[in-house]
Amino acid sequence: MKGLSRFFFGRKLPVAVDAERGLQAAAEWLIRAQDAAGDGGVSAYYDAAKRRWAGAYPETTGYIIPTFFRYAEASGKAEYYERAVRMAAWESDIQLPDGGVRAGTMDAPQVVPTIFNTGQVLFGWLAAWQHTQDARFRESAVRAADWLVAAQDPDGVWRRFASPFATHTVNTYNTRVAFALAKAGTELHEPRYLEAAVRNVQWALTQMHENGWLENNDLEDNDRPLTHTIAYAIRGILEVGLLADSSHFVEVAGRMAHAVAKSQRGDGALPGRLDSGWRAAARWSCVTGNAQMAIIWHRLATQAADRFGLDAADRAIRFNLSIQDLTAADMGVRGGMPGSHPRSGGYMRHRYPNWAAKFFMDAILLQQEAN
Repeated sequence: MKGLSRFFFGRKLPVAVDAERGLQAAAEWLIRAQDAAGDGGVSAYYDAAKRRWAGAYPETTGYIIPTFFRYAEASGKAEYYERAVRMAAWESDIQLPDGGVRAGTMDAPQVVPTIFNTGQVLFGWLAAWQHTQDARFRESAVRAADWLVAAQDPDGVWRRFASPFATHTVNTYNTRVAFALAKAGTELHEPRYLEAAVRNVQWALTQMHENGWLENNDLEDNDRPLTHTIAYAIRGILEVGLLADSSHFVEVAGRMAHAVAKSQRGDGALPGRLDSGWRAAARWSCVTGNAQMAIIWHRLATQAADRFGLDAADRAIRFNLSIQDLTAADMGVRGGMPGSHPRSGGYMRHRYPNWAAKFFMDAILLQQEAN
């Protein structure tokens, strides 16, 4: 562990970077990812080693939709609005008959509904309904939310319809699904959805250690969860707390976010995995997790008057900007965000996932709103 400590705390901040340029480059990369899929959805990732794009990914296309609507407003570029609507229409076209959203990419061998993916696309349909008032998107959102409520067990856990491509079937990071349901409850004026969201967070908190660390919170290794899934869980708890007016949920999310901040490296990166003592458990950094935690620290500052993390957020964003390649000849790399840094790290090795670019954009947009 001493070696890891030296690795994570012995570096200085990266050189000056241009956030606006980085934001635009990430947006343009996501356009290329959508065009590469060719059907309205967004390619899951670009594999830099094989130099090829993956199939369209319903889950993450779903939550890219609100990011594109937001960027359209911030940039004044109507193309992003139009692309967001196209993504939402594609999601409605492929929604399963029971209301759920399929696991994996469109070329996955199994076509089965899964809880987490349905929750993430719910964000997209809600945003599309809000911006267009097209009844089709409201209908898709209602069907998805109804399916999620029906699939939930009485104690708030989702035990059925786990992804066949994940190792564990019960996950505390499903609070990210609860967040989507809580948002649906508020925007569609349906109390059942908010109640289901609160039940899930209440269950998740039964999995919490005294220091705020959560059990069952990783895709593969629950003893050393990714900062990516840690951030999913924290954000879900925080946002459900805000929507349900639960100061307890917000306080717990803040305590967890404080704990993660203590692991931040001198250059602004977070270790890719953290153990149950909130200690670095990987030498590489999960780039998506860096951006997600920056979002959480900004949300705590603006919504809960907890400004402790603003410096940590700025440093995490600055780190991600510093590793973004804006001049690569390979257009699958230029402007994208790698899964890990270094790129050979343990998460999405040598790949550029669309969700890394999405959360990177969200973090910069929040930073710009705060300044």
